[in-house]
Amino acid sequence: MLLELIENGMEAEKRKQLEFFDLAERFRRATDPEEVKRLGDQMGRMVFGI
Repeated sequence: MLLELIENGMEAEKRKQLEFFDLAERFRRATDPEEVKRLGDQMGRMVFGI
């Protein structure tokens, strides 16, 4: 049971990293200032929990 909890936590962390990298790529490619701000705010919330 403990091993399963650890594995689930590792999988969740991996998904979170992939989500962040996807968001960072969309932020990097964005050209619309409103979208840049929205994506930047979303990244800030992911990183700092704001």
